Amino acid sequence: MLLERTLTKILLMLAIISTLVFGAWGVVRTVKCIQFDTNCTQYLRRAADSSTIEDAKEELHKAISYLEENDLTEGIVSIFFQEPQNDVGFWYKNMSEAYSELESLPKDATPLEKSNVLMKLRGTLTDYDGATVTVPEGISIYPNNVSYFWWGMISFSLTFIFWMIIIFICIG
Repeated sequence: MLLERTLTKILLMLAIISTLVFGAWGVVRTVKCIQFDTNCTQYLRRAADSSTIEDAKEELHKAISYLEENDLTEGIVSIFFQEPQNDVGFWYKNMSEAYSELESLPKDATPLEKSNVLMKLRGTLTDYDGATVTVPEGISIYPNNVSYFWWGMISFSLTFIFWMIIIFICIG
């Protein structure tokens, strides 16, 4: 009986610790996502929504600067499959070239030329419907995607296992 109670206490402690580790994973992932959204995605959205070349350049420059400062200019964010949609280098290159196009537009460009460049920029930065900014999935934790995957997988699995054992002990 004493051994069973001690074992239950140890399992309960392990369940609580693994739950806290899994919760920490969730908090860190959320914070990283918010940071990326604030420092990059929102500027890309503003650049895509800009009505002037100057505003678009300014907002796109902020996003590109953030990517360069955080070494988010090349690689693949996929963990298991090398999917083209998760190619950071291609995504970064598209944005850089769009910025170069904004820069090279002559000051005396016609309103039609400016409008066409802004429409092309919007198409580059957003999905086909224009409602969603195009970013590789998982870039907010890149280049540590594999570490975050294992952290989440192991902590969730241990949490599930420990709590299931405790439930079966309490029921049985």
